[in-house]
Amino acid sequence: MYVAPTKIDYEESEDIRPRSSLFVYLKRLLWLVVIVLIIVAGYVGVHFASAYRTIVVGEEGDRSLKGYLSKWLRGDEDGNLPNDPNPIPQKEEHRLDVLLLGIRGEDDIEEAGSLLTDTMLLLSVDKETGRAALTSLPRDIYIDMKGTLTDGDVLSVKGKVNEIYVRGLEHREGLTYSSQMISRLTGVYVDKAVLFDFTAFGKLIDVLGGIDVYLAQPFSEKKQWGYEFSLPAGKNHLNSEQALYYVRSRFSSSDFDRARRQQEVILAIKNKATQLGFFANPTKVTDLLDALKGNVRTNFQIWEIKDLLKLAESFKGDQLKKGVVSTDNLMYETHLENGEYVLLPKGDDFKLFQEYFRTILNE
Repeated sequence: MYVAPTKIDYEESEDIRPRSSLFVYLKRLLWLVVIVLIIVAGYVGVHFASAYRTIVVGEEGDRSLKGYLSKWLRGDEDGNLPNDPNPIPQKEEHRLDVLLLGIRGEDDIEEAGSLLTDTMLLLSVDKETGRAALTSLPRDIYIDMKGTLTDGDVLSVKGKVNEIYVRGLEHREGLTYSSQMISRLTGVYVDKAVLFDFTAFGKLIDVLGGIDVYLAQPFSEKKQWGYEFSLPAGKNHLNSEQALYYVRSRFSSSDFDRARRQQEVILAIKNKATQLGFFANPTKVTDLLDALKGNVRTNFQIWEIKDLLKLAESFKGDQLKKGVVSTDNLMYETHLENGEYVLLPKGDDFKLFQEYFRTILNE
């Protein structure tokens, strides 16, 4: 039997068509947005990876057949020696220790030793509590210590601690060997290392548009730079050249004071980057990495950069414990038989020194 469509059936069928068209339109729009996001993410990712690769030296040691066989025969992955007097400490999962090394760089011909580490700091972070400490190690600490290369060969250093990067670099293990030796020296496992030269330091400050530091009293360096460099008390906005002079000046003050100024500027850089939103903006991070190409080396991997940025943003300058190893706490001054000035631990025992670094995040 034939039944004619009712008015209600007709109105409902008319209602379905515009809804169907709207659904198709929204679906196409959604796909368009997804495609655009994929393109943008791909562009940023490729650009980021390209910039990242220009600053990274992924030191993995000797990957030759000799290196693998040596590790297998040695049967000791931690690199410790038999009856090791300075064993490599165990890695702590809740703790991140990052070694920061600063050198003048190969282009600096002002004086010899351009690859010796003028700046050496250890950034320690408790990933569970958020506590953090930044400690400066003086370059004149004298050590007589053995370490191991990744192929199992033993490499000794009998001299100042600022030589360890150069000694490791001779075997293409500058960061790896430095991390190991500082681990042995401090008694805490150094997870990662970052090395920068003064060119990178200057470029970083230029990208940020300068930094601000507050001086409780005037600062003056009359001899080192060929003219008197001075800063007044109070707030100072420093460009890259002024910041470099401020952290490198040493004729009018001690290495310990210079270490304090270096920490001051590092925190000023971190604060300025936070204010400008660098840690939350992938494009700004990419531009920053691109500016630093060729002047920074690190064994942080690309997938760890995000965690590193979060870590950098998580602690505030006023919550960060700052310290300088000096004659006021752990060291004393002396001279070797050849007259060379060095620093040694009080009591001629690094145990007190190591206890300081092991407990620094608990105080």
